[in-house]
Amino acid sequence: MSAYKILLADDELALRFLLTETLSDEGYLITEVEDGQQAIEQLSKEAYDLIILDYMMPERTGVEVCSWLRQSDNVNKDLPVILLTAKALEKDKEKAKAAGVTTYIVKPFSPLQLLDTVGQLLQR
Repeated sequence: MSAYKILLADDELALRFLLTETLSDEGYLITEVEDGQQAIEQLSKEAYDLIILDYMMPERTGVEVCSWLRQSDNVNKDLPVILLTAKALEKDKEKAKAAGVTTYIVKPFSPLQLLDTVGQLLQR
């Protein structure tokens, strides 16, 4: 299996660490950023296989980053995007879907749930 490259954008250091460890242990190559603006800068510099965004981040939200990506001519524009969020309201899900988010994982979640979702999206 060639190593898939994943961009992980989350402002919560402890969660970023946990997810990076979990995904790295499975052989994924993880690039971490801590806010939405850094995510956009990283997406502008490098090609990835999958993007994981936190909903609520400084600078730009995960939904704003996804919306920017889908409307850009960026090499990553058609990639699967996982949105991590504590916002489980229907209106938030609709906003995420309208921005082009592929799938939505509500916090708290199991790292194994994330691994399953990542695996399924990369198999497509």
